[in-house]
Amino acid sequence: MSRVYLIRHAKPSATWGGDDDDPGLDEQGQAQAKKAAETLLALPAEQRPTRVVSSPLRRCQETAKPFAEAIGVTVEIDPAVGEIPTPSALSAEERGPWLRAAFGGRWADIKGDLDYDAWRRAALRAVASRERAAVFSHFVAINGVLTALAGEPQVITIRPDHASISVFELNDGVLTLVERGPEAQTQVL
Repeated sequence: MSRVYLIRHAKPSATWGGDDDDPGLDEQGQAQAKKAAETLLALPAEQRPTRVVSSPLRRCQETAKPFAEAIGVTVEIDPAVGEIPTPSALSAEERGPWLRAAFGGRWADIKGDLDYDAWRRAALRAVASRERAAVFSHFVAINGVLTALAGEPQVITIRPDHASISVFELNDGVLTLVERGPEAQTQVL
């Protein structure tokens, strides 16, 4: 049995769908990333992550960096815990309304280039395959993991705060939620 920690990225310098498709962290986000690292470092040795996994996007990598440096490991990049893929045919102006519509719906009903229900199950498998890991991900991907784990059809069931840490137990490949991270009303779009 081991613990897995699923962490939402800290506060980015811009919101999704803005001028910068891959923003890094702002000053507050950098402080949040350091605080998340301190929280993980304060865990008992047998519960502390020994691996660091991140979405390919800068805001997640920058959130992961302080903890990875503190324990002396390289951040593993995994697109399976990345941001929800938007349909390729959408313009930048259409992305926000598409995502807002998805937020209010069910995974099986999201319109796009792929099967989003399968996407969330792949995110769950990616998290469940990482023993003693800190996995840095995104608002929608975290919801995907939690809803797939619980068998819930709704897209959004939690509003994880920036740098919030959800805790899971991993036992023989079975992931069980121990504690959801703190929630907050943060700007996603």
